[in-house]
Amino acid sequence: MNKKGALERKNDTLGWSFTILSIISIVIFVFYPMIQAFITSLKSGAGNNLKYVGFSNYTRLLTDATFKKAVINTLIYLVVQVPIMILLALFISVLLNDKNLKGKGFFRTSIFLPCVTSLVAYSVIFKSLFANDGLVNQLLMKIHLITTPIDWMTSPFWAKFIIIIAITWRWTGYNMIFYLAGLQNIDSSIYEAAKIDGASAMKQFFHITIPLLKPIILFTTITSTSGTLQLFDEVMNITGGGPGNASTTISQYIYNLSFKYTPNFGYAAAVSYTIVAMIVILSLIQFKVAGDNK
Repeated sequence: MNKKGALERKNDTLGWSFTILSIISIVIFVFYPMIQAFITSLKSGAGNNLKYVGFSNYTRLLTDATFKKAVINTLIYLVVQVPIMILLALFISVLLNDKNLKGKGFFRTSIFLPCVTSLVAYSVIFKSLFANDGLVNQLLMKIHLITTPIDWMTSPFWAKFIIIIAITWRWTGYNMIFYLAGLQNIDSSIYEAAKIDGASAMKQFFHITIPLLKPIILFTTITSTSGTLQLFDEVMNITGGGPGNASTTISQYIYNLSFKYTPNFGYAAAVSYTIVAMIVILSLIQFKVAGDNK
C-alpha cells in the first residue's frame, strides 16, 4: 500500500474513532427506543401485561374523537403560530441588525430571554395575567375595549389564543438568533449596490434578505413545525388542555393515555407514531416547497 493510501486509511480510522461514540449513543438512545415504541404500538395494556393486537391500535385512531380533536388543535397551533413566529423573528432580526441602532445588545438579550425562562414560572404568570381579574382584563376594561371580563381559560377560542401567544412569546427570540447570525454573514456591499440601483428597503428584504436566508428559514420552519407538533408543556401548565379538550394537543393526549386515564401504553405509542408521520410528511413538503433538491 502506498503512502497516500495509508494516510487516507489512518485519517478514516481517526475520524471513526471520534464519531463512533456518538453513533453508538444515537443507536441506543434514539433508534432503539423508536423501534421499541413501534413494537409497543402493536400491543395493548399496561406494565408487563401487554398483549399483541396487531394494527388494531392504529385502526382505533380513525374512530377516536378525542384523538381527532387533539390533531385539529395541534394543526391549528401549527398553521397559525409558526408563520407568525417566523415572520416576527425575521422582522425583529432585520431591525436589530441595523448598524445605527443603539443598545442592540440589550434588545437582543431581552428578546432571547424568554427562551431560557422557567416554563413553570412563565406559565404561572400567564395564568395570572389572563385570569378573570387579571391584568389583561383590567387593562382592556380600562381602555373600554370590553365591558365585562373575558373568560380566557373557559372559552375554547381564547384558550387556544393564550397558548399561541405564550409559545410565540417564548420561541420567537430563539429563531431570531439564527436569522441574526445569517444576516451578519451577508456582505453589506450587496445592500449598498441595491441602494445605488434604487431598490427600496422592502425590495431589499424580499429580493436579497429572504433569498440569502432561505436555508436558515427552512431550518427554523422545520424545527418550529416539529416543536409545535410535539407541543405539551404550555398546554399542560396553562390551560390543562381545557376547557373540555378544546386546547389539548397530541402530546398531551399521549400523556393522558399513559398516566391519567386507564394506562394503555400500546395505544399511546400508536398515537405517538402519528406525530412521527406528520413531522416526516410536513418536513418533506417544506423541503419541496423550498426547492431543496439535494
